Amino acid sequence: MTAEPAALDRLDRRILAALAADGRMSNAQLAQTVGLSPSPCWQRVRRLEAAGVIAGYRAILDQERLGAAEVVLVEVILDRHDDAALERFGREMLEMPEVLEVHLTSGEYDYLVKVAVDGTRGYERFLREKLFRVPGIRHSRSSFVLRTLKDVQAYLPPAEGA
Repeated sequence: MTAEPAALDRLDRRILAALAADGRMSNAQLAQTVGLSPSPCWQRVRRLEAAGVIAGYRAILDQERLGAAEVVLVEVILDRHDDAALERFGREMLEMPEVLEVHLTSGEYDYLVKVAVDGTRGYERFLREKLFRVPGIRHSRSSFVLRTLKDVQAYLPPAEGA
């Protein structure tokens, strides 16, 4: 079951767009950017947080500077598709720090897994020491990301009638 979309006015949308671009800006900077005074701006941000529209804030780390510059997309097919198998696979993925994202998908493959590694040797080590030890994997297929053309964390749909 999905949540109903939040009712957002023009100022809410401007706040969300500004925070999506720079989540570290101060409330005073945000208020100036969206054309509000600080107190009403702060109240709107708190309301958006309480409603779950703003789910959190995070730092974006530079994987290259951290020694894991390569990203690999791994498509995984499981042997079984019952609840226990899906939950077990999910738990195993949560335990692997180099796994950045895991998506249960429709189509030929069951999961799309995004992994950060240190080159082909790092990926080989990830496969041998971690992924291939996960019970229930029937098949996987990997693709190294050569270049990322777009990387955003959220989509703000247009307002109704816009």
